[in-house]
Amino acid sequence: MRKNAADWQALGLDGKELGLYEALLNPTGHRDPEALAAALALTPAQFDEACARLEKLGFIRSAPAGRLPAAVSPAIAIRNRIHLRKAELLRTSAELETLTASVGRLAAEMLGGMAAARTTGIETVRGRLAIAERVASLLASATSRVSLLDRPPYAASDPAGTPAPLAVGDLVARGVEVRVVVDREGLSFPGRARGLGELAGQGVQIRLAADLPTKLITVDDQVTLLPPTDVADPTAAALVVSDALLGNALVPLFEAVWERSMPIGPGGSGELDHERSELLTLLASGLKDEAIARRLGVHVHTARRRISRLLVELNAETRFQAGVQALRRGWLTP
Repeated sequence: MRKNAADWQALGLDGKELGLYEALLNPTGHRDPEALAAALALTPAQFDEACARLEKLGFIRSAPAGRLPAAVSPAIAIRNRIHLRKAELLRTSAELETLTASVGRLAAEMLGGMAAARTTGIETVRGRLAIAERVASLLASATSRVSLLDRPPYAASDPAGTPAPLAVGDLVARGVEVRVVVDREGLSFPGRARGLGELAGQGVQIRLAADLPTKLITVDDQVTLLPPTDVADPTAAALVVSDALLGNALVPLFEAVWERSMPIGPGGSGELDHERSELLTLLASGLKDEAIARRLGVHVHTARRRISRLLVELNAETRFQAGVQALRRGWLTP
């Protein structure tokens, strides 16, 4: 039999299968599968695999265990294989024709979807890690201004439950204006007021408000990220909004909240240490003495003594007067 490799490959046979088929056409001297496999230098597994392939392609018929399979006449086997290949090619051609007719529709759907995404300007980011990466990317891209509304619940916290510090101090260092409105409920975490005071000392503008409507991060008044409300859900989604209509609503929302919020932190003049800064922050939040003591980690009597000293230092009789005097001294931002 002439071995034209290209022709036999077109019929689906490789070298091992073709050699086995030729041997089965002339089985003289090979009484069982083991002997034939050894003569062809095939392992039992290779022999069984080649037989299965030849049977599937119609070149041999199966035989009982321990006996050699019977070879189908080459003329019959090849004609049958050619007819099957023609049928396969016709089916493939029909599928390609159908796909060709759908090219325009598929392309239009794809372009339409992309245009819709560009038009809406709303992107969904799913998963805690992906959201954290997107927040970091947005903050890193800021060139002029970052505005944040910060409220519980928090996605990141230490084992004691204290929220992770707001990573915005480096933005101020490179000339970005950072304004943060913190919900008073967030001050219930130990050390939170101290951390905010340190940020204020770095130049971050911080104010306190009650019952913030949402959490958000706006970068350069162009892009706003709305974090998920259920931070415990690992599949929760955040929205990244760059649409002009929504942007025209979200930016004014922050400005309205900012205007009615209470400023905290040191101002441009005067001197304020961390202890008094934290105490002023807690007083501005409206917490009672017992709650202030818990935040400071001291007994309530110690907290009251510190508050009394601060009132004397500011020449104030009430906490409201203390706030006014702190503003006048530049201890709080106006």
